[in-house]
Amino acid sequence: MLHEIDSLPYEVTVDEHVWITVSDGTRLAAKIWRPVDSDREPVPGLLEYIPYRKRDLTAIRDSIHHPYLAGHGYACVRVDIRGTGESEGVLTDEYLEQEQRDAEDVLAWLAEQPWCTGDLGMFGISWGGFAALQVAARNPPNLRAIAISSFTDDRYSDDFHYMGGCMLSDNLAESGTMFAYSTLPPDPALVGERWRDMWRERVEASGPWVDTWLRHQRRDRYWAHASVNENYAGVQCPVLATSGWADGYSNAVVRLLGNLDVPRKGLIGPWSHKYPHLGEPGPAIGYLQELVRWWDHWLKGADNGVLDGPMLITWMQDSVPPSTSYHQRPGRWVGEPSWPSPHVRDAELPLARHRIAGRDEDVVAEELIVQSPLSVGQFAGKWASYNAPPDLPYDQREEDGGSLVFETEPLPHDVEVLGHPR
Repeated sequence: MLHEIDSLPYEVTVDEHVWITVSDGTRLAAKIWRPVDSDREPVPGLLEYIPYRKRDLTAIRDSIHHPYLAGHGYACVRVDIRGTGESEGVLTDEYLEQEQRDAEDVLAWLAEQPWCTGDLGMFGISWGGFAALQVAARNPPNLRAIAISSFTDDRYSDDFHYMGGCMLSDNLAESGTMFAYSTLPPDPALVGERWRDMWRERVEASGPWVDTWLRHQRRDRYWAHASVNENYAGVQCPVLATSGWADGYSNAVVRLLGNLDVPRKGLIGPWSHKYPHLGEPGPAIGYLQELVRWWDHWLKGADNGVLDGPMLITWMQDSVPPSTSYHQRPGRWVGEPSWPSPHVRDAELPLARHRIAGRDEDVVAEELIVQSPLSVGQFAGKWASYNAPPDLPYDQREEDGGSLVFETEPLPHDVEVLGHPR
């Protein structure tokens, strides 16, 4: 089946390599897509700010997103974080104070360009979503709105480190991934003869980040830094927040909706760690079109009803046989006018011996002990699979045999759960 691509209102020009000098003199590497006419008629600016190497690792994805948004009248700036790609310096951990100061410098630079109106937005998925939310909480001038996917507001208890206080295997996996990415060389075609010295500096300054993460196994100031849930009031601009039920980051969407005091919209689909228009499992949506509507309203003043309708739209999933992957996840879209929603009620259910008791049932306190075999967890799937999505949990009956299990009798009717259980 052929799908006709939307015609773009603006012809786009591309600046393959631009240096942006930040406050301490370090140069960050940027690629810029913008309308050809923006030299004469300035346009708003959009920043995607991540460490994932614009020349190779995200090059294909960038070639889809940024030309589309630029073709609808925006200057799109894709910047590699300090110490990654062609950007100078070294990257020694995630979400550092230096990283956020650099982002503020980049935004200030962007606002001053003659082809930019000074009205700015940030967007991104995963690290890019983290970065946009964390920078928004610093309330920089000219940042009018953000659009974030697969992010968290709580770096300690709702990220890949210590989910609910328990260390995830992702704590190790992500450290290995970032050790590999942060020690790759820059492209000599862009940085010239300095590429070898830049590479050596990265290799010599880098180390496994998990060494730091393992030294902070409890919530402390290390995790409080850049955790927006420490001060929701810091976010002063509108927020479009998305995630998926097959991702590890769906909880943060409803927390933002419930705690921010700014115009906001939430969207949770059936997807894994993917943008909604690339969503697996399906159905995917036209997320780039939604971004254009979002930016048109907040950066161009378009009266397009972007805040009309539900505050939260979610894919209510039907029950299906367990599988590690689905092409399409059966279900339907539902809308909630606000969060907490007047249509959702909390239900507290006590635990009895190996079962979930009735709401009004008296339960005798009892200690239960389990000694799980080391194999428990092999069928759990990946908490936030980004390399082989969706990698969902398989049939859990074998896991149940090595675990403490609490379940109900067969239910007399369907029960729909929305939010996150505690």
